Amino acid sequence: MEPDLSIEFAGLKLANPIIAASAGTTETVDRMARLEEAGVGAAIMKSLFEDEICRQAPRPCFKVIRRGGSTTLYSYEQASVWGPERYAQEVSRARKELKIPVIASINCKTEKGWSEYSERMEDAGASAIELNVSCPHGSISFRMGTAAPEAILKAVETARAAVKLPLIVKLSGQFTSPPAIVAEVEKLGIQAVTLFNRFTGLEIDTDAEEPVMHGGYAGHGGPWALHFALRWISEISSATGLDIAGSGGVLEADDVVKYLLVGATAVQVCSLLYTKGLGETRRLVSGLAEWMSKKGYTRIGDFRGKVTGKAILGTAQVDRSQAGAFRVNPETCKRCGLCARVCIYGAPKGGRDEGYRIGPECKGCGLCAELCPAGAIFFQR
Repeated sequence: MEPDLSIEFAGLKLANPIIAASAGTTETVDRMARLEEAGVGAAIMKSLFEDEICRQAPRPCFKVIRRGGSTTLYSYEQASVWGPERYAQEVSRARKELKIPVIASINCKTEKGWSEYSERMEDAGASAIELNVSCPHGSISFRMGTAAPEAILKAVETARAAVKLPLIVKLSGQFTSPPAIVAEVEKLGIQAVTLFNRFTGLEIDTDAEEPVMHGGYAGHGGPWALHFALRWISEISSATGLDIAGSGGVLEADDVVKYLLVGATAVQVCSLLYTKGLGETRRLVSGLAEWMSKKGYTRIGDFRGKVTGKAILGTAQVDRSQAGAFRVNPETCKRCGLCARVCIYGAPKGGRDEGYRIGPECKGCGLCAELCPAGAIFFQR
């Protein structure tokens, strides 16, 4: 029997928890139709901005930064090219032609904008609205001044007063206390939060001695973002009544599972669709179903939130016993000497001719085992 992947998110019924995040990949009905065919549970349209300058992205607007085996999608993509009237037309068309929920996304710089744009989206037939109060190039400043949280709360309050649609607030992780800002927006009667938007970052061209992306800051996301989001969602999910869409770092179905385990209701995907293609959602959905079948879960509620609260040990609860030691398997050791080079304790003994062994100086940190290219170092209790 196939597991049931369906969920309810922000009052919307989704066939599965995979949501295509707001981006160029969701700008048009045609692109969202491709995502629907690939199996997404919902799509959030590329953001409509009140600030017209953001409707025209500079060229190029993407750079893939590769450092030490990791990649970052560095982006200056900005907003939908459309104004409110044309954007509303696309929302209406999407609701007529697509079966999946279509969520509008707006970013405004005035109270009037938050109110009027929200009303336009409701009139156009949007399933819900994501309030994009955290875009790296948005109108609300995210230099962490005291005005930023206040501006967010005012924007949410204004939109909430204007419409009855479900509201999702997309927050930045660049606050001192993400749980505190979630608690504040929850008081305003919204249905869900997205944790988190891309960070605002900076990359430098050392030859030109200037920023690489049009002389300024840009948004950056990628695999590195996963663990940051998991950490905060694991704490926030048990303290809020809001639905949570986890966002950042998804590459594999296992990443989707991790988000659900820490209490996320749904999972947004963006960078993966850009770098691997829109069809990648099909792999995520099938991978989630396979994992659930393997574990014997019939529905997502069977395991969602399993790794939150008391399931995560505090500092005083961690097992600090010193039993066990690391060993080298001489049959698989390639005698490369990496363990000896990286060990700050001088524990690996021997050499390329006779092979390596771990001496009594070992403190059990495990770094050699993690780095060993042959997997020849193991822990034995």
